[in-house]
Amino acid sequence: MRIRNLLTAAGMLLVSSAFAQFDLGVKAGVNITKIDGQSFNDQFKYGYHLGGFAAIGLGEKFGLQPEVLYNQNTMRVDSSYTNAVNVFQNGLTDVKLNYISIPILLNYKLIGKFITLQAGPQFGILIDQNRSLLQNGGDAFKKGDFSMLGGVQVKLGPLRVNGRYVVGLNNISDISDGSKWKSQGFQVSAGLALL
Repeated sequence: MRIRNLLTAAGMLLVSSAFAQFDLGVKAGVNITKIDGQSFNDQFKYGYHLGGFAAIGLGEKFGLQPEVLYNQNTMRVDSSYTNAVNVFQNGLTDVKLNYISIPILLNYKLIGKFITLQAGPQFGILIDQNRSLLQNGGDAFKKGDFSMLGGVQVKLGPLRVNGRYVVGLNNISDISDGSKWKSQGFQVSAGLALL
């Protein structure tokens, strides 16, 4: 009987400490992205992201932060390549890609509870690629993207300010001419913990 009471008390202590280290919130910010590869200009363009996050404490220094984001990335097409391959309609300059992105970040508290380093994978599902801009309504981009993120988060009470670098690891081109396209960019955002 004493062992059962001891296990129950330990379980309740573990659950209460887990909830004490749990935050749930919303965030929004700016994407500054580009695609590396033939057919795209080597310049960054602006987009946005918005969504939610959960921060789960895993002890004194570490934590886990899964997020679900709507990401819009804009890229500029190189006009010399559009005419050569005839993939995009003439006159197209910008392509917008909309993703549902799921980053899963490991947090490391660098300075107290205020400054946290973040790193981890991001899985993206393409939900819209402006089909009207592609010749014959074809697919030029794969339906998914896999990236790695690294950055820093500043926590001021319930406010979270993030700066991250995102690098794509897989080829997102769905064109059979052998083109390889990889995304990269920066995210700057502000979030608010609600719980």
